Amino acid sequence: QVQLVESGGGLVQPGGSLRLSCAASRSIFSIDYMGWHRQAPGKQRELVATITDGGNRDYADFVKGRFTIYRDNTKNTVYLQMNSLEPDDTAIYYCNAFLAAKNFWGQGTQVTVSS
Repeated sequence: QVQLVESGGGLVQPGGSLRLSCAASRSIFSIDYMGWHRQAPGKQRELVATITDGGNRDYADFVKGRFTIYRDNTKNTVYLQMNSLEPDDTAIYYCNAFLAAKNFWGQGTQVTVSS
């Protein structure tokens, strides 16, 4: 089992950047994969990016070239660096971890992109 706590959300202008953090309650070294999802008002939750325990990364088409997911195993933390933010990126961003055939979720952090 693992608890996840996201942080780093906030209000940013279009074109700006934010870095989200997802701190895990245990070592992430052997977690199969971790990822970021988001849910905008009135929309379904959607996948943003994932990273495996081997470091392989995958991104949704709408964030390729703008977002980067990476992990620091020494800090038990996964990050999402978000650049060139757009108003459509406004959503609650959730961290998840897939471990022992189960999905674990954090409580989410709000990202608002607006001028």
